[in-house]
Amino acid sequence: MSRDLDALTSWHADWRGLRVAVLGLSVTGFSVADTLAELGAEVLVLSESATEEYERLVPLIGAQLWIGDLGSVPDRLVEFAPEVVIASPGFAPAHPVIAWIRAQRIALWGDIELAWRVRDKVVREDGSPAEWVLITGTNGKTTTTQLTATMLVAGGLRAAPCGNIGVPVLDAVRDPGGFDVLVVELSSHQLWYLGLSTAAGQPVPWATTCLNLADDHLIWHGSAQAYRDAKALVYRNTRVACVYNKADGATQRMVEDADVIEGARAIGFGLGIPGPSDVGIVEGILADRAFLDDRRNTALEITTVADLAARGLDAPHIVQNILAASALSRSLGVEPAAIAAALDGFRLDAHRIEVVARAGGITWVDDSKATNPHAAQSSLQAYPGAIWIVGGDLKGVDLSELVAGAGATARAAVVIGVDRGHLLEAFARHAPEVQVVEVVPGDTEEVMTRVVELAAGIAQDGDTVLLAPAAASFDQFASYADRGHRFAEAVRQWIDQGSAGDAGGSTPDADA
Repeated sequence: MSRDLDALTSWHADWRGLRVAVLGLSVTGFSVADTLAELGAEVLVLSESATEEYERLVPLIGAQLWIGDLGSVPDRLVEFAPEVVIASPGFAPAHPVIAWIRAQRIALWGDIELAWRVRDKVVREDGSPAEWVLITGTNGKTTTTQLTATMLVAGGLRAAPCGNIGVPVLDAVRDPGGFDVLVVELSSHQLWYLGLSTAAGQPVPWATTCLNLADDHLIWHGSAQAYRDAKALVYRNTRVACVYNKADGATQRMVEDADVIEGARAIGFGLGIPGPSDVGIVEGILADRAFLDDRRNTALEITTVADLAARGLDAPHIVQNILAASALSRSLGVEPAAIAAALDGFRLDAHRIEVVARAGGITWVDDSKATNPHAAQSSLQAYPGAIWIVGGDLKGVDLSELVAGAGATARAAVVIGVDRGHLLEAFARHAPEVQVVEVVPGDTEEVMTRVVELAAGIAQDGDTVLLAPAAASFDQFASYADRGHRFAEAVRQWIDQGSAGDAGGSTPDADA
């Protein structure tokens, strides 16, 4: 007799003996296997590789481990006859194992669905589990997630950033200290898996946002429409506040089309003057006109653009992130003064418009996290006339529009990566006035050394050299962080070698 999976909506439900196959053994995959083993399920983990630590730990938690080729359906998976398969987010819809699972009509979950079903392991004083705030978008997800959690904590709530930010949601759900709010960053991959869930596995979040939408991950999803549809799922079942970007019509349409809980409000954020249900900017003041009684006639001050500038947080796309996070936090009752206090101590992560050095009249900026055109466009708008370092693995995305628009404002471009040909053609066709130099593939360290040498040879006093690749890093680097680290190290070597000219003793500056 088959198990009624819709009955499994609590940590305290009977999970014993449920046969679950877990695909992938990254940090997310292990959190899934560890949770299921604790629940008493029968667990088989399948992965193409495993670290020595995970290979040792999986049997210790009581799960089985199979390592081998997942390019086709393993016999071990068929023999196991799973009742549920939980896939790590890297498994795309077209993956042959995923296609087989769906054809066999086996329940297919992601880690977010499992986390929602068992969210009541640790409850608050009133007996209820933590509220969920969901955050997605093509860009700005991690910064907004960190901002929101920081603001909630400043407001006196126990909050944890988790999800795609690097801490599995299941680890937060199982934290014995418990939380009032989980601020969950969701990738489009995780949202796609949520799209397969029945009502029993669908989160019912307090507040949600899609920060922006631009083409990305098209190969994984198969089309721009499929990517958009996945992102739109973030708003489903929202109870209180659907926060959208007033400058991005796609996010507003997502809210308009969303199936939400009656009473949920649409809250807009933007860099202009806010309407009665918005957060925005009035004469340099970040203002809330959404969460106060007399919102048609008055507004609440959150902070000022000048204060943000003093903390290196005034780039337009960062201000948008701050406004979105403020709206999410205000929906949970955090006072403006607490939000301002949180911003006083907030610092951006490394590789997000990070000034790594100022020397010889040149400012060197690492925005290696700008892995798609939309993010790179924001960086170029923050640093008009920059020497732009661009390129890598474009993931099937066409950069012609970016080059013709914001890219055409660059004073010069240093082109790197496996997809250089496309970029060189785009500059020749759409921005022929921009000086372009090319760095051919080679040793990873030598690539960035050559990049810095070429950029320094072009840059003049007062220029900014901007690493905003608009592409993934895996063609030449281990990660976007590795790419950023190597860029910063090459800049420091250039300075140490005296190539900065009369730098007057300038030293690297990483405060931005």
